[in-house]
Amino acid sequence: MYDAVLLIAFGGPRSPEEIDPFLARVVRGRNVPPERVEAARQNYLVIGGRSPLHDITLRQAKRLEAELWFRGQHLPVYIGMRNWHPFLHETLEQMWTEGVRRAIGIIMSPQESEAGWHRYVSDVAEARAAVGEQAPAIDILPCWNDRAGFREAMACHIAQALAEFPEPERARVPVVFTAHSLPVAMARQASYVQQLQSTAADICARLKHERWELAFQSRSGPRGEPWLEPDISDCLARLAGEKADAVVVAPIGFVCDHVEVLYDLDVVARNTANQKGIRFVRARTVGEHPAFVRMLAELVLEQVRKPHV
Repeated sequence: MYDAVLLIAFGGPRSPEEIDPFLARVVRGRNVPPERVEAARQNYLVIGGRSPLHDITLRQAKRLEAELWFRGQHLPVYIGMRNWHPFLHETLEQMWTEGVRRAIGIIMSPQESEAGWHRYVSDVAEARAAVGEQAPAIDILPCWNDRAGFREAMACHIAQALAEFPEPERARVPVVFTAHSLPVAMARQASYVQQLQSTAADICARLKHERWELAFQSRSGPRGEPWLEPDISDCLARLAGEKADAVVVAPIGFVCDHVEVLYDLDVVARNTANQKGIRFVRARTVGEHPAFVRMLAELVLEQVRKPHV
């Protein structure tokens, strides 16, 4: 039934020379002021002139392929990006050339929203149309944020972050979960916020850690449009006013490090915390955690074993 697996991700520049064309593609067709594009360009330069998203996604694919092989399912795992090389249409062409006719698609975004999920589905359809009759069929799996492997991997990384504090202090340290902010109107069209709250509550129940809250980051829309709040910087300022002296920030809206994590959290949010006198510890994204890779493999195997007519 299936010849391969396709991991579908956002994409990012792999060198300083790719930053400008990458950003031009991301903002194409949108009324984005030039100063915001320039600010985004500078953000990439601050984190080293490139995004690690491509390399991490490729490693995730290799680990998933090995896990599937170990379980007796010999399926190659490809990666395809919405906004940069390898573009989805490039990967689909490669897959066809290498004999793939039908593949399982996994969107590498934990929560469901129009921007973070449905656009990926549309982009796959557009890429298949661009390739034409030779394009492999792609069966995209449903949202997987409620799967235990994702939450277990994130809980492990948060536990490691909390372990940086002496045991008597840990219960007092707030865990602030973050995800990409969205326009309120868009968020209402899906269960985005409810999925985030469910994931955060489950993780802290696993850790028996009672002090947690949800904040948002990386807002990019017009100032007059209502977006999900509180912003992470506002949240940190409030915690400082409540006499908190430390915080663990856990980005549950992302599966790997990229500019929204490495700049928006590790630079901007950390600077806010430092200015407010708060010790800032950022939990790692799930990345290549074995529990996350096993969860991806289980998704694939469940789809493979489904009866098809």
